[in-house]
Amino acid sequence: MIRKKGKTLCLFSAKGGVGKTITTLNLAGVFESLQKKVLIMDLDLSSGGISVALNRPFENSIYHFMDDYHNNRYQKFEHYVTKYDDYIDILPSPKDPRSASKIDPKYIEIAIEKATHDYDVVLIDTNHNLDVTNLVVLDLVDSILFLMLNDPLDAKNMKSLLSIFKDLEKTNYQILLNNSRDPYKKYFSLFDLRNIIKANIDYTLSSSFYLKNIDDYIMNGKIITLQSKVANVFAKDYAVLMSICANLTKEEVEVELSEE
Repeated sequence: MIRKKGKTLCLFSAKGGVGKTITTLNLAGVFESLQKKVLIMDLDLSSGGISVALNRPFENSIYHFMDDYHNNRYQKFEHYVTKYDDYIDILPSPKDPRSASKIDPKYIEIAIEKATHDYDVVLIDTNHNLDVTNLVVLDLVDSILFLMLNDPLDAKNMKSLLSIFKDLEKTNYQILLNNSRDPYKKYFSLFDLRNIIKANIDYTLSSSFYLKNIDDYIMNGKIITLQSKVANVFAKDYAVLMSICANLTKEEVEVELSEE
């Protein structure tokens, strides 16, 4: 049986608080509008918030996947995910943050590989640490989306992060300037930011996409880009998110699956 292998996108940043989780959810919503089957993997292992943001209680997590796989109790991949709707599933981070240190990164690689056989798109939310888990993920995924804010600390950290990727000769990333996270931070022009980080900024979410009532969406488990009229009211920013999605899925890879 021949099946298209799903694409993988990791959202990463040089510091915390830049809006990775909300952007991950918004991208998932856009992919749903394109009728893509999406898995959101929450690999912020010690403090992930995907399940909370979507208001979805869960029983199994990436920790249960790892533990079962390690102890030869592995079931079908669908056993470990939590359903959000007909198009979006979640593989949550552990409920107990102490479990984070017990997860061997090699099982993260296995989980990603298995997910690409079941989903059109795998979106991976992370923390901002360059730890072993994140290094494995960044090396595995098809594409990386770096998020940054318009502030001096973030610009400094992003420049350092990009220098590491340059040394490693990795080029499968793009940069999103998220002005919607904090519309009051306007330290630099786009030209200045590009000069500081010595790289192009591929996408910009405008300050108009800032929502004062974002907590209402979270408390009700809603994805912003799945709400009616959002594509029209925030047409420019919705188009940016659509462009990111289109860039990820423009190439299709076919793999041969076993009959198991």
